[in-house]
Amino acid sequence: MATKTLDAPLETQLWIGGKKTKSSTGKAFPVTNPATGEVIAKVAEGGAQDVDLAVKAALRAAEGPWGKMSPRQRARVLFNVAARVRDAAEELAQLETKNTGKTLADSRDEAAGVADTLEYYAGAVSKYFGETIPVGNPGLEFTLRQPVGVCALIVPWNYPMTITTWKLAPALACGNTVVIKPASWTPLSALRLAELCAEGGVPEGVVNVVAGPGGVVGEGLASHPLVRKISFTGETGTGARITKAAADSIKRVSLELGGKSPNIVFDDADLDLCVEKSIGSVFGNAGQDCCARSRAIVHHKIYDKFLADITARTKKMVVGDPLSKGTEMGPMISLKQRDSVRGHVELGQKEGARLTCGAEALPSGLPKAGAYIRPAVFADAKPKMKVVQEEIFGPVLCVLPFKTEEEAVALANDSPYGLSGSLWTRDVGRALRVAKAVQTGNMSVNSSTSVYLEAPFGGFKTSGLGRELGMKAMDLYSEVKSVFISEA
Repeated sequence: MATKTLDAPLETQLWIGGKKTKSSTGKAFPVTNPATGEVIAKVAEGGAQDVDLAVKAALRAAEGPWGKMSPRQRARVLFNVAARVRDAAEELAQLETKNTGKTLADSRDEAAGVADTLEYYAGAVSKYFGETIPVGNPGLEFTLRQPVGVCALIVPWNYPMTITTWKLAPALACGNTVVIKPASWTPLSALRLAELCAEGGVPEGVVNVVAGPGGVVGEGLASHPLVRKISFTGETGTGARITKAAADSIKRVSLELGGKSPNIVFDDADLDLCVEKSIGSVFGNAGQDCCARSRAIVHHKIYDKFLADITARTKKMVVGDPLSKGTEMGPMISLKQRDSVRGHVELGQKEGARLTCGAEALPSGLPKAGAYIRPAVFADAKPKMKVVQEEIFGPVLCVLPFKTEEEAVALANDSPYGLSGSLWTRDVGRALRVAKAVQTGNMSVNSSTSVYLEAPFGGFKTSGLGRELGMKAMDLYSEVKSVFISEA
């Protein structure tokens, strides 16, 4: 199926207090399809006044019907929203692909994952509670889990629908209300999800969406005195600014930030499996993934074989229309991001890394305005090269050799980041040693997948604070209250 153009761009408004709301700025910004360059939507641009309106709507909802709902009622609402998402799954997938450029197959998987996430946290509502604690004085000491209050959810552009729900579902499960700030490149799925929440029975004001510039909307939410919690996913430097803006009012802050994840390959690995899985782990979503295994650290005995195999497989990747069956990699999010990646490729060559593939001409028939680029592989990379140290956020793999287990760990840890990673070996003892030694929040052995709905996800070092997903995410959105009742 070829990419279809729209007769006219969608025109969207903000979502505040349970309804579409005009922006106080009177402005709108264009949203484009990265596969074609066409404008597919004109989105209302929120300002400081809209941030304040949304936060106050969320506070009223927290103090109103939503705050008074029993856990069982809240769970029922979340299950209802999940059902609405399943009914709208194809619509959401099509919307996400046209807005982000990711393949339709990926978007369909993500739409199903949104429903799965809502169902998981709907089930978690009744399974997350306090405890009784024996203390020195006669009486009863117990803890309560209570909502934090108004939560600001600041979402990136690479997985907008998925990451919105990673934050939204546990926040609502704990009884909070939210204001969502989607990325300006990809606001469409968040606005549609807000409508589906309303259709599923979420009361007015519980879910609000304000699109607009990060410096206005994002930092406005971070500094707003009525916001009690910030959950941010994005670039590390922006995360630092968000944290500073939140500091004056001592907000809770959780951060999921950048990554430069290692893919450690020992000489006893199943190389065929490793190469095939490694392709998806670094080039999936056009490399626009903070978990991308963009540093392949390969034992010197199999270095040449790994390099030859992964180069050959990379050259065969089908880059093209994300709506077409068989496409493995669509365009990047924008021409600006594509040009940034090209700049890193040029820099890597100047630094002395050898480009074994990448930057070739694209298949014929693709729109010139599309943000396409072929995936690239660098050999002869050195640990301190910028192309090895910096997060490129695009389809670029650097391959480095090692000789000993200790050297492999040292290379893996030679990064300011620590979000994810993989290691490949048939030696169980080695797998345990290396998994413990690598400074990263998530590690997979003989697999390229380390993110699961049921398991905690987050990073070490400059890759973030806190853990999303699994039951650990509920900790981010609840306060613990200690209560003692004396027998006297």
